[in-house]
This record gives sequence, structure tokens and C-alpha cells, in this order.
Amino acid sequence: MRRRTFIRTVSAAVAFSGAMWHDAVASAAGAGVSPYGPLGAPDVNGMALPAGFTSRVVARSGRVVGGTLWHPAPDGGACFADGSGWIYVSNSEVPLVGGTSAIKFRADGSIDRAYRILSGTNLNCAGGATPWGTWLSCEEIFRGKVYETDPYGNRGAQQRPEMGKFKHEAAACDPDHRVVYLTEDESDGCFYRFTPTTWGDLSSGRLDVLCGLGGDNVEWRPVPDATPGVFDTQTRNQVSAARRFGGGEGCHYAAGICYFTAKGDRKVWAYDTARQTVTAVYEGGGTLDGVDNITGRPSGDLYVAEDGGNMEINIITPDRVVAPVMRLDGQAKSEITGPAFSPDGTRLYFSSQRGTSGETAGTGGITYEVTGPFRR
Repeated sequence: MRRRTFIRTVSAAVAFSGAMWHDAVASAAGAGVSPYGPLGAPDVNGMALPAGFTSRVVARSGRVVGGTLWHPAPDGGACFADGSGWIYVSNSEVPLVGGTSAIKFRADGSIDRAYRILSGTNLNCAGGATPWGTWLSCEEIFRGKVYETDPYGNRGAQQRPEMGKFKHEAAACDPDHRVVYLTEDESDGCFYRFTPTTWGDLSSGRLDVLCGLGGDNVEWRPVPDATPGVFDTQTRNQVSAARRFGGGEGCHYAAGICYFTAKGDRKVWAYDTARQTVTAVYEGGGTLDGVDNITGRPSGDLYVAEDGGNMEINIITPDRVVAPVMRLDGQAKSEITGPAFSPDGTRLYFSSQRGTSGETAGTGGITYEVTGPFRR
């Protein structure tokens, strides 16, 4: 029942989210007035929010939450329906012991318990949720792998090497075309598409890389060796026509468009599956800097977290308005990670990876919840 509920939620989002963007990708978004109004003064948690929104701290690295020690350097995350409650999963971007943890929430928002769903992996950065209710946790290391995990904690994690061995960042499932898009965090990184042999089973399939045809036009070409050895040609260098992106980060699919961010380019890109084009929908220079993790809502709104900048999450609306919806003060040496909405869309979860301490792999990470009248 839990996974059927999750599939219905994802299907509804795919049907409506981003529908208005098809005619908007030709022009880039710019600073404007937020649909939620201006940010107010920082609250007790040092967070500036619009009127009607509130924040709370749900976990801190190195401290116990729900009976489990919360991991250091929290990164990518997602929410999953669980009966009348929900689960938030979060990666740990530290070497050798990274992995993923989960927090189970009751219907009233109180914490039921927390637990590990992946351990002993390396620099788990971002990832993505699947329509069948699993979490893809990605390693951001040389020859990094994708691990498919169970947010409910009932089954062990599985390596998915056919999805490529490279410096993985995020993943976004496209149930319309039955593929998974993947970003690569390299200064000359690529954008990939994995087509499983059987949809819902990621143990085998074909990895393609996006290639330029001139202008915004692109096509997919197969990667000859998705699982290269240490001394073999790296994945991103196997197809000479591959389109390059400067530091691929977050990835989100909705209604025929896959949005992904490139921190080095300072751009939010949109791959239009029907038109076979890649267009920048945000090109920097506004209130949004250090583009990183990205998520979206059925309303068509995108939410982009900053790596650095002034520690904001910005909204990009379908009418191309960019505006902050949250800002953290006093955490300039950190980054915002893992934005994800609860299944009912009223709560937004995310982390400050290094918090006020600024320690790369220390105990400074803070995981937050913001509650308010988010547009559905």
C-alpha cells in the first residue's frame, strides 16, 4: 500500500508539474517578486522566511534523533509516503562511511524513529527517488556508483553498476519515457540517460550520453563502456561529441522536461524530451547563486538550493520569476542540501551541510523543516 500511494503521488506530479514550462524554456528567468512575499527577520533558528511560514530543527549531525545518531555532512534527500506519515531520507557526503539515513514522521509531524538504510559507501552526495518507492544514493567519487536503497528499511541496498561508474551527483526518473537521467560533478561533466532493460529493475540496461548537434539541439548516443576499470577511458570521454556541463548538480523531471543545474556554469538547464533541446532557464546574475540541489511541485514551481551564495532556497516560477523563499544567516561556510517536500506539500525538508561550524565532515550539519502555505 505504501508504494502504491507513492506511485500515485509521483504520477500526479508528472501529469501537472512543469506543464507551463514547455513554452517558457526559450527565455531565461530573472529576479522578481516572490509569490510568498518578502523574507522577514531571522527566526530563533536563524532562518528568514515569508509571513505564514515557520521552521524547526529536526536533526543535528552527531546527535541522536529517533534513536539513531544523525550522520555528518547531510546532502541529497527525498520524501516518501508511509501510511498516514512519511519518511525523509538523507545522504552523508563523507568518505568511506557515507551512506544514507532515514527519519520516519508520524501524521502529526512528530518523529517516530530514525535508522540507517545504507552504510560503508563513499561521499554519498545527491540521488533521486524512483516511482516504485526506492532511493537512488549516488557516490561523488572517481568511478562512483549508484546504490538503490529501501527508505522503509526492509531490504538491503543494491549496487547498480550498469548506471555508470563516474563522479555521480543526482538522478531523476522519467516514467513517461522509462529512463533515469544522471548528472556528473566534473568541470567537463556530462548528462546521462539510463534505460533499464525492464522498467522498475535497474540491474541491467543501457547508458547513453547527451551529445550536441549545434545550437540547442541534442541527441543521445550510447556509452561504449559504462563500467570502466581504473585504467580505462573515463565514461565522460568515451564519446567525443558529448555535450559538456560545468559541475553537474541537482536533477528534477516533470511533464516532459528534465531540469538540472550546473554550478560551474551558474545555470539551470532544461532538457525538453519532445523537442530534443537543452536550454538555460536561469543563467545567474540574479538572487540565486551557487545553483545546486533542485526539486519541484505540481504547480510547476522549481525550488533551487544554493551551495554557498547567501544560503538561500530560491523559487523559479513557470512565468520565470526567481525569488528567495528561505535564507539562513550566520552559515556562510555551509551549503543548502536535500530539499524535498512532504507528500502533502505542506512541509519542506533540507539541510545545512556544515551548519554554523563550517566543518567539512564534522558534526555541524543541521536538518530543518519549514511548514507553510506552499503552492501545490
